[in-house]
Amino acid sequence: MNHLLETELTAFLAYEKYDRIGVNTGNSRNGGYTRKLHTEYGGLELTIPLDRKREFRQQTVAPYKRTSVPTIH
Repeated sequence: MNHLLETELTAFLAYEKYDRIGVNTGNSRNGGYTRKLHTEYGGLELTIPLDRKREFRQQTVAPYKRTSVPTIH
């Protein structure tokens, strides 16, 4: 999952990590924050990547969602 999130950021920025094309573009990678997600297979600790301008919106995990376990009604 973390690799998928990094790939999303790479596609958003349009250059690979450490690529010289990204120098002086005005936006670049800016670390990330950790988030725990509970699934039916166990817990995941994700690192959600950030960009400097805070324009990147990842699509892999819904914002503020902490569980992907289906509930039975």
